[in-house]
Amino acid sequence: MTTETIGTLNLDEVLSAAETAFESWSAMPSAGRARHLEAMAAAMETHADELIELAMAETHLPDARLRGELRRTVFQMRLFAEELRIGRFVDARVDHSDPQWPMGAPRPDLRRMLLPLGPVLVFAASNFPFAFSVGGGDTASALAAGCTVIVKAHHGHPEVSARTATILLRALEESGAPEGVLALIHGTETGVRALKDPKIQAGAFTGGIPGGRALFDIAQQRDVPIPFYAEMGSNNPVFVTPAAAGERPAAIAEGYLGAVTGSAGQLCTKPGTLFVPAGSQIIEHLRSAELPSATRLLTERIEAGYTREVAELAGHRQVRILNGNIPGEAAGPAPLILGTDIAAVLADPDLFLAERFGPFSLVVEYEDMNQLLAVARRMDGQLTTTVQATDQCDVRHLLRVLAGKAGRVLWNGWPTGVSVTHAQQHGGPYPASTAVQTTSVGTAAIQRFLRPVALQGFPDHLLPAELQDSNRLGIPRHLG
Repeated sequence: MTTETIGTLNLDEVLSAAETAFESWSAMPSAGRARHLEAMAAAMETHADELIELAMAETHLPDARLRGELRRTVFQMRLFAEELRIGRFVDARVDHSDPQWPMGAPRPDLRRMLLPLGPVLVFAASNFPFAFSVGGGDTASALAAGCTVIVKAHHGHPEVSARTATILLRALEESGAPEGVLALIHGTETGVRALKDPKIQAGAFTGGIPGGRALFDIAQQRDVPIPFYAEMGSNNPVFVTPAAAGERPAAIAEGYLGAVTGSAGQLCTKPGTLFVPAGSQIIEHLRSAELPSATRLLTERIEAGYTREVAELAGHRQVRILNGNIPGEAAGPAPLILGTDIAAVLADPDLFLAERFGPFSLVVEYEDMNQLLAVARRMDGQLTTTVQATDQCDVRHLLRVLAGKAGRVLWNGWPTGVSVTHAQQHGGPYPASTAVQTTSVGTAAIQRFLRPVALQGFPDHLLPAELQDSNRLGIPRHLG
């Protein structure tokens, strides 16, 4: 797909172009792919004002939030370019032959590295029109790995998706990338057809559990199953110890409300539940706090789901309103903080600990730390869990339980704001994601789109440069 053919090719032509381009894109030296990623980043920066205006109209997200998201998007493209130039992503391992290998037989010359999987299908997210969309982290990491990418645009922002694709395609053309490296498709049925096509070798998704699980099942039921990396649902509970609640109740209440209502609660890392000691002053600070006014959510479907789910929970006999209004026709999708006790949660964790997307959260009062351990053990897999505590409080047992439940565990922080770094982990046990070993944020995200291959006994000149004894690229290697 080029800027001249965008929107005119049918799905079979798009898939064929991605398959054809994969051969040359995957064979390109890493520094070449890095240069193309940097060209894409520069193009998005050049067109930032135009893209942000389109995104504001389609998503109702504010200018400041979208500008920050676009900066994150171009930053992660450049970070992957940097990773490509370092070369460690190939995980090169060299075992020279050893006739004295203590296994009863000589060790052969073995050289192992990671290679790209093939064309990748990316399903864009509703709540991040840049960072998890056409030029987002899934696209950038797959391209960096050497895979070609087809993006299925989200129906919540089709115009900004199409314009972003046009800008990125032109950047790729002008930088000399092969035709077909990146493409955009629209429509749920088209996305499903693409996922079923044998040319697609992996899929990535950011969104809700029903959609992610349905696509994951399709990927697994193909004649040749493929990996499908879905980042789906998370409640992101926060546990406040008695010592922390007594030491800084106002600060905890303020930080919590900021995390719940930022971006109108439409973040996958929004804290959905706050566990506090019974009678804590945190409750009074939450009751008296001024909440943001009602605001439009990303789509009508998200607004309707938020209104229905939150109103149902607010009507539960063991739930009370701490602050805010029950959303409805009069109030709209307004922020709402509800309260209950831990006995209710332990009696029905599926109801009380379910993710509810939007500016809502539930405050749960507990009597002793053993109850926190009990509820932590009963939680589903999470993207994040957080402990608000003091250095003097021994929470090692709780932390061990939480580390078994979440991809990222925070100490005295708030889970929103997922930094794009080398050590970041954005994923977790199901249903947080369908591939617990992987991350969709940070440089380790590239590993999703690579597979290992070992070459045995080859002469040096026939090996990939990364595995040659001369290693003229200077790639870091494991040597045996």
